[in-house]
Amino acid sequence: MKLEMRGIYKSFGANDVLKNIDFAVSGGEICALLGENGAGKSTLMNILGGVLPADSGGISLDGQPVSFRTPAESLNAGIGFIHQELNLVNDLAIFENMFIGRELKTKSGLLDSKTMCGRCREVFRRMDVDLDPRTMVRDLDASYKQIVEIARALLMDASIIIMDEPTTSLTDPEIDRVFDMMRTLQAQGVAMVFISHKLKEVMAVCTRYTVLRDGAMVASGQVEDTNVDELARHMVGHEVRTESLRQERELGPEVLRAENLSQDRYFSDVSFSVRAGEVLGFTGLLGDGRSELFQAVFGSGGKYHGQLYLEGQPVAVHGTPQAVALGIGYVPRDRKENGIIKDLDILENGSIVTWPKQSRLGFLDWNQVREDFRRQADGLKIKMGGEKEAIGSLSGGNQQKVVLAKWLNAGPKVLIFDNPTQGVDVGAKEDIYDTILALAKEGVAVVVLSSEAQEIIRLCDRALVLYHGRVQGELSGEEITDQEIMRLATGGSVQNEGVQQNG
Repeated sequence: MKLEMRGIYKSFGANDVLKNIDFAVSGGEICALLGENGAGKSTLMNILGGVLPADSGGISLDGQPVSFRTPAESLNAGIGFIHQELNLVNDLAIFENMFIGRELKTKSGLLDSKTMCGRCREVFRRMDVDLDPRTMVRDLDASYKQIVEIARALLMDASIIIMDEPTTSLTDPEIDRVFDMMRTLQAQGVAMVFISHKLKEVMAVCTRYTVLRDGAMVASGQVEDTNVDELARHMVGHEVRTESLRQERELGPEVLRAENLSQDRYFSDVSFSVRAGEVLGFTGLLGDGRSELFQAVFGSGGKYHGQLYLEGQPVAVHGTPQAVALGIGYVPRDRKENGIIKDLDILENGSIVTWPKQSRLGFLDWNQVREDFRRQADGLKIKMGGEKEAIGSLSGGNQQKVVLAKWLNAGPKVLIFDNPTQGVDVGAKEDIYDTILALAKEGVAVVVLSSEAQEIIRLCDRALVLYHGRVQGELSGEEITDQEIMRLATGGSVQNEGVQQNG
């Protein structure tokens, strides 16, 4: 099947979101759709998926004009849309998820689980995937959940599959598994649109690319004819920095210290300290316990053993309000679940942490709230319409900046960033890095938790690498390299005189 979108134009009020976009993909291609958050990628795919109407332009499949008023019409035409937030029910089996809303029944009116499982197995064989359709979805890792979503689209005869940020929450082995499955489908003539900010993944799995910037198509071509630096330049319109961002700073006194922190199943005997103006990194592999460790420090992760010291004084953090009052802030990794409140608008999300300070006799000083938020919004370059619009109207990167704004207004002594640029485009990522470094320069003690080695290498003065919930080693300055991080993250010790030890 060949898809063509010609002259697609879409505006929201005075904002031109798509400016006469041409986009095409054919069977057997994996086409990367690239661009910064807010570039128009999701809007273009939502038009293709029947979620939004185009103001002008046309769509054709195999040369025949089509139009989709609903997602069902798009799916019936063979277009499957797999969104970044997976639409699976954990408490149902795989086959029940794949047939949800379209269940097969026997003549007596009972669910025909045997036939549904058989149909699922047929799809899994086509995908070269070994899955039992009766397995509960909650028992699957993230990559197999992604694969089940793809299988559901194939079950509904999709010949074009749109994949929106499919690897955001996956580990490297899980990503490899999904990519192997994508290549299998590619060989069978399925067309795929791969939306991602991870340009190395684009180079690894895609055959073609199209880049949008500010609602216009700025580049397209064969992946084999380009490279990561060129793609990044197309996305942001200028060269993207790749050098180390570590800066010489005069560090202040110790702000936060932990001694022998432990929590059953997650982390054990962890000690560390971070000084004013320092950027301290924590990294490792999936399940290393770093998020659970700092959720405990922030008072949201349950009871722990060990002792915390803030500015030299022993503290026991029993809840997040206490942590905030002590000057500890936390930017969570899952902004949709833990960072934003979907029922509040942009201004409310960007100021909620400081409401207790900005209230008088039980009433909020909204003039002060707006003034403080606008100052942070300008500094963070948040792209938005109006501050009273829904937080969901913003791109992922701009939502992350709103989450950051609320903590900057609070003036924390310690600010913890948990995977701060997850699902964020290259331009917004650099803005967030600049903010982290500016905080350190102002004397804030910064802790960065990240699965991306390059993020730790570029940002951090020191890095602790965790392995199965324990500190496996500490690296600083030029010692922080991909090789040393991986050695420690897989149980080895810091390389010393060419000798490696296994832990």
